Amino acid sequence: MSLKVEMFIALVVGLSLCVQLEAQLQVGFYQTTCSLAEFVVRDEVIKAVNRDRGVAAGLLRMHFHDCFVRGCDGSVLIDSTPTNTAEKDSPANNPSLRGFEVIDNAKSRLENVCGGVVSCADILAFAARDSVQMTGGFGYAVPAGRRDGRISLASESLSNLPGPSFNVDQLTQAFSGKGFTQEEMVTLSGAHTIGRSHCTSFSNRLYTFNSTTSQDPSLDPNYATQLKLQCPQGSTDPSLVVQMNPSSPNIFDTGYYMDVLANRGLFTSDQALLTNPATANQVSLNVGNPFLWGQNFASAMVKMSQLGVLTGTAGEIRSNCRVIN
Repeated sequence: MSLKVEMFIALVVGLSLCVQLEAQLQVGFYQTTCSLAEFVVRDEVIKAVNRDRGVAAGLLRMHFHDCFVRGCDGSVLIDSTPTNTAEKDSPANNPSLRGFEVIDNAKSRLENVCGGVVSCADILAFAARDSVQMTGGFGYAVPAGRRDGRISLASESLSNLPGPSFNVDQLTQAFSGKGFTQEEMVTLSGAHTIGRSHCTSFSNRLYTFNSTTSQDPSLDPNYATQLKLQCPQGSTDPSLVVQMNPSSPNIFDTGYYMDVLANRGLFTSDQALLTNPATANQVSLNVGNPFLWGQNFASAMVKMSQLGVLTGTAGEIRSNCRVIN
């Protein structure tokens, strides 16, 4: 057998395996086993967001933080125990993640209707989609059939999640490691158009940037002055938060990219998008074409929601999203 034939067969087998993996997740997965699944999740998201608009950003971020660590297996929902510090208590997630009660409420209702059927990982994927749609983004069909993981380690969050101080090369590498292109990285960064941040995630840009200057010179000076009023130097108060996109913090729009262009990106990782010609060009394109960005974001979310999923007999269906069965 020639080398070319061998390579062709390997390629076909590889593609076949990819198709099989994707085929295991199906849109409408619960149509016959728990037809109310997506309705119940959406209802809980609607109630929560009506009480607090910011919960939508929390649920979206929670799904992202779940998928980037061990895949989309609901491991971010597991509580710590005396013998294990779980993902949700990693510095990358605590105290910033929120919305756990929304998942709990949806799970409780679904267990009453069709116990042992709907996974926590799928509930979180549905809730993230609903959060995007409720704040003005595009809805999208969520392939389901994920099962829940049994392992949750705080240490894995820090090693897998891109940090707020990342430069563009680090961001590109972090997303590439999960199978995303640089363009998809910029697209998904637009999630920062909703939500808030604790001061500790960016205060170094205001007070201790480097050995020669205390304030990040790439940060708009007027914006920096405003941030200093909201985040006094040295404060570690966990209640101090600022909106990531102050002009429209609860609307899924391209305001984030406008802020980046105006040097008002909150994190170092946000402003870093202007340091690379390709990513800077995409930021400008997204500002000018919000419809296309919305479509691209929805597509990237569907792709992300299939990262490292457990299907078939792998994992479990947790009866309580916080506790392994």
